[in-house]
Amino acid sequence: MSEATPVKILLVEDDEVIRRSVAIALERYGYGVTVAGDGLTGLELFREGRHDLLLLDVMLPGLDGIGLCRRIRESSTDPILMMSARGDALDVVSGLEAGADDYVVKPVDTSVLVARIRSLLRRATFASPVRAEDAGGEAPDGRLVFGDLVIDPAALEVFKDGRELTLTPTELRLLLEFAGQPGIVLDRQTLLRKVWDYGWDGDTRVVDLCVQRLRKKIGADRVETVRGFGYKLRR
Repeated sequence: MSEATPVKILLVEDDEVIRRSVAIALERYGYGVTVAGDGLTGLELFREGRHDLLLLDVMLPGLDGIGLCRRIRESSTDPILMMSARGDALDVVSGLEAGADDYVVKPVDTSVLVARIRSLLRRATFASPVRAEDAGGEAPDGRLVFGDLVIDPAALEVFKDGRELTLTPTELRLLLEFAGQPGIVLDRQTLLRKVWDYGWDGDTRVVDLCVQRLRKKIGADRVETVRGFGYKLRR
């Protein structure tokens, strides 16, 4: 993004003190921030304008963050980062199942929050890391074929049974990571580093829940769990 067009973030947080402090901190990093104090207002602002990333609190009046995330995912693949006050396992799992790409626990250090935001934005604008000649199952036009699943690494498109799938940037990045090494087991920490861009050990639940969402779209048996190790894409 150029300085004339800053990254636009929609922040939905009901606590006024947190909302103001997070917005001010992000604006200092050059982000354009739109704020909402409840889920329904957040949904309205999402529908009215274009945003590059959504930062949603879990506990919101009216429409909570989980419900808001689901409503957004009905029509958008924009990056979503959830904020949880407790770091409660149920909050985390529910948010990721609803379609969030990642989460942070409040109170969150500004540098950590900005690092997560930058990572999500990079995922949303990445170029494919997969070279067709490295992946196997290559069609004459360079697409990767795994049974009824067809991946076009150049166009960043995925088809199942001839129908184009809508994947979030994180789901697509995860699939491309598998497609680049079909039949090879990838452990969760490796996937956290390569897909989520974590330079530290993170919560591997984000991997498990994203794999679960990906399976629902490409087929439950396409990504195999290797118990105790990780996951692999069936050739």
